[in-house]
Amino acid sequence: MYLINSIFISLDMMIMVLISIAYLTLLERKVLGYIQLRKGPNKVGIMGLLQPFSDAIKLFSKENFVILKSNYYFYLLSPMFMMLLMLLLWNNMPMISELMNMYFSMLMILSLMSMGVYGLMIAGWSSNSMYTLIGSLRSIAQTISYEVSMIILLLSVLVSMESFNLMNLMFYQKYLYNMFYFFMLMVILMVSFLAELNRTPFDFAEGESELVSGFNIEYMSGSFALIFIAEYGMIMLMMFLFTMLFMGGNLMKFMFYFNYLFMLFFIIWIRGTFPRFRYDNLMYLTWMSYLPISLNYLLFMISIKWMMLL
Repeated sequence: MYLINSIFISLDMMIMVLISIAYLTLLERKVLGYIQLRKGPNKVGIMGLLQPFSDAIKLFSKENFVILKSNYYFYLLSPMFMMLLMLLLWNNMPMISELMNMYFSMLMILSLMSMGVYGLMIAGWSSNSMYTLIGSLRSIAQTISYEVSMIILLLSVLVSMESFNLMNLMFYQKYLYNMFYFFMLMVILMVSFLAELNRTPFDFAEGESELVSGFNIEYMSGSFALIFIAEYGMIMLMMFLFTMLFMGGNLMKFMFYFNYLFMLFFIIWIRGTFPRFRYDNLMYLTWMSYLPISLNYLLFMISIKWMMLL
């Protein structure tokens, strides 16, 4: 009975995540509209509130063409794989359900996040187009590069907390948020998250001016919608994780959700503000700047913990 209850709560959480993704797209279009001095969606329903559902119906009801000479099964399965990974990651977040609430939840999250590269790689390769292949290769290089420093930075926080369980963040930040004594780490991690999510100013996977939309050119209708949902679901997940790590982590307080909404708005704000980075500068930033800083930070945290034991 307990297992069935956990499964139902987990399914309910997944449905809520999908509805939230729909309204995140509406928020993004509205905010970008006001940044660019226009209205954004405002015709379908009151203030455009039904626009995400009309977009979903349009995408899933469009005709899907079979691409000649594509690796058909891989081509079909890669969007589903990306979507599955996103939902599995959400199941590791501390929720009411204890279906996947583990002592090593952060380790599980890092393992699943590192598998996101395979979805991009298979999508780009199986479409049998040079544009998609170049887009996916650029995206893989970017994701793997930033993943190294990102994981080391996350380990610095976990070493200070001495736990892989995300629920312990609530108790660890009871009197003072991590953002006050990990400020530099927080800023670097935010940039790494943007690069990991392929968001502006690091949206090289979908750099329209150079790649004609990158790895997902050949995807249409439902397959494109699944890639789109997976991308926005990962944005929501990363910002949830960021809010837990640096802004209290107390799921029972209203302030946590206010901070979470601000971080989602911040991601959109960055998209409407910054131009795209240059690719060689992107690689230089992580390997020559962030990686040495993150390694030194981790060694510093380990040395502090070691000195406390003496």
